[in-house]
Order: sequence, then C-alpha cells, then structure tokens
Amino acid sequence: MHRRRRTAFLLTAAIAAAPLLTACGNDAHPGAAAVVGGERITVSQLENRVDEVRAAQREAVPDQAQYQQAIARTGGLTRDTLHSMVLDKVLERAARDAGVTVSDREVQRTRAEFEEQAGGAKALEAAWLQQYGVPPQRLDENLRLQVTAQKLAQKLGTDTSRPEFWKALSDASKELDVDLNPRYGEWDAEKSSRVDAKTPWVKDVTAVDGPPLGL
Repeated sequence: MHRRRRTAFLLTAAIAAAPLLTACGNDAHPGAAAVVGGERITVSQLENRVDEVRAAQREAVPDQAQYQQAIARTGGLTRDTLHSMVLDKVLERAARDAGVTVSDREVQRTRAEFEEQAGGAKALEAAWLQQYGVPPQRLDENLRLQVTAQKLAQKLGTDTSRPEFWKALSDASKELDVDLNPRYGEWDAEKSSRVDAKTPWVKDVTAVDGPPLGL
C-alpha cells in the first residue's frame, strides 16, 4: 500500500537516562523539579514519568544485555523528561491564549493515520518508545500535544519551524514564569527550552515507504 508522507511534530526529547534526584535544590520550592505558572512538577512526578519509560523499555527489550545498552544510549532521560513536561505546559498556555482547542476525535484521527503509516498500533507504540521515549500509555497524550502544536501554528498563519510560532511559546513561558530546580539547569523563556537541553523539542519526522518511522 502506498503511504502518503506525513510530518509529525514531536514534543519529546531524545530517550536518555540520568540519576534521579531525591530532593529539590531550590529552597523556594522544596521537593519540586520545576514550578510552572505557580504549579509544581514534583520530583516524585518526574521520577514516575521516567519509571514509565524504563518499564516500557524493559518490557519491549526482555534481554538484559540489550536493555542495558538501551539505558546506556539514553543518558539524559530525567532532564529531557522534565524539559518535555515543562514545555507541554507552555504549549498548553500558548494554545489557550490563542483560543486553540483539540478534540478527542482529532487525536484519534491522527493516531489512526500514524498507525497506518507505522503498520499497526503496536508498531506505532514501539516506534514512539524507541525514538522519543513516549511509553504506550502516554501516546494519546503526546499526540494531543502534537495536534495542538499544528493547530496553534495554523492559527498563527505559520508553521512550527517559524519564529512566529516560537514567539508564542516564548510569550507563554514568560507568563508562566518557569522556575527550574537548578540541578536540572535553567529555563530560557526566550527559547522556551532548558539552556543545556541537547535535543530540540520539536522534531520533523517524515514517514516514507519502507520501515516506518525510522525503524
């Protein structure tokens, strides 16, 4: 079957692993990995998200040696996961400011299209886990954010690679007054990114004929 090309805007950093923190280094917000718009992302919440990825990887790669290799390849998962969690909230604020909403039907339609490209639901779940560190139970949530990003860009008359889109995120970052635990780095509101983040939040992934999504 011919598969039409489709670009996904992935709101996740590369799969990576790092030692988890057990306490917050920011005395103003003890126990918080970050504070976004006055709401805390706790260290416990961050650890749980990282654990979800690790558990999914363990199930997908039962061989111990291969599992250890997967961990070794993902050296910054904790920080990248926090980066994603914060930026998700930034995107949600930018979309709300622009009057953008996303329905469950839109999310399911996007998932169906991606599943067709990938070769089925399991293949899509495996691809998102392997390439972007999104466990199966977070896939719909991630796709909702990607649809949101696309609709926000459309509302602004641009696309997600253009300065106009990133200015909207920058404005939302400033509104939310993001405060990161210094052990995880700092948040650059102008760039809507952790200053030491190695991987851009938005990736362009084009599905083509052959192995789906780079698998």
